[in-house]
Amino acid sequence: MKINETPIDGLFQLKSENKTRLVTRNRVPGTSVYGEQLISVKGAEYRVWDPYRSKFAAAFLSGMKKIPQIYDKQILYLGTSTGTTPSHFSDIIENGKIFGIEFSPKVMRKFFRLTEQRSNLVPILADARRPEEYSSFIFEVDMIYQDVAQPDQATIFGRNAQEFLKSGGEGIIAIKSQSIDVSLEPKEVFKNQIEVLESVFGLKVIESSSIDDFEKKHAVIIVKKP
Repeated sequence: MKINETPIDGLFQLKSENKTRLVTRNRVPGTSVYGEQLISVKGAEYRVWDPYRSKFAAAFLSGMKKIPQIYDKQILYLGTSTGTTPSHFSDIIENGKIFGIEFSPKVMRKFFRLTEQRSNLVPILADARRPEEYSSFIFEVDMIYQDVAQPDQATIFGRNAQEFLKSGGEGIIAIKSQSIDVSLEPKEVFKNQIEVLESVFGLKVIESSSIDDFEKKHAVIIVKKP
C-alpha cells in the first residue's frame, strides 16, 4: 500500500490492489464514524472517505480543481447531519474549528456524541435559514460548507456568507436539484442557483460541476467572497 498526497493538505490517496481510495488520517485511532474502513500504513491509521456518502469527496473525485484548503481553517458547516463529512474535516484540521449547524434534535444527538471525541467540532442546534440564531456563537470564518436539502439553498448560503464569511473567504455548496424544482432540468436549477449567489449576494462562482457519478442530480459550486 502506498499513500500519496493530494493538492488538499491533509487529504491523501491510498493505492493498493489496483484500487485508489481517498483517505484522511484518523484523529481518533481505532474508531470508525460511519462504518468506514480503517487502514494502517507505516504506523498511522487512515479512514477511507466514501464519495457516495460525502459531497466533498464526490467533488474531489469528480475532478474539481478549485476546492478550498481545509487545514487550520475556521469553518461554518451548514447541515452536518450525523457527521460523515465533518468527521473527515476534523481529521484534517489541526488548529481550526468546525462550527456545525444542524436543525434536527434527533440527528444532533448523534452528531454531539461525535463531537465529544473531536474537540475541533462545535455542535450548534439551529436553523441554517436563520443565522441570527447563532450569531453570538460564531464570528468571522474562512470557509462555509453547505449541504442542506431545502428549496432556498442558495439563499441560505448567501445569508450565512453575508453574516460570517470573511472578505476573500471561500465556500462550497452542494445543490440537490430535486429539492428545489422537480419540474426543471437539473442544469437549469443549477444555473438559477448560481444566479442567486452572484446577483443577489455578490459572490463570485469560481467553479461548478455535476457529481452525477456519485450523487444523481447534484452539483457542487465553489464560491469566493470579494
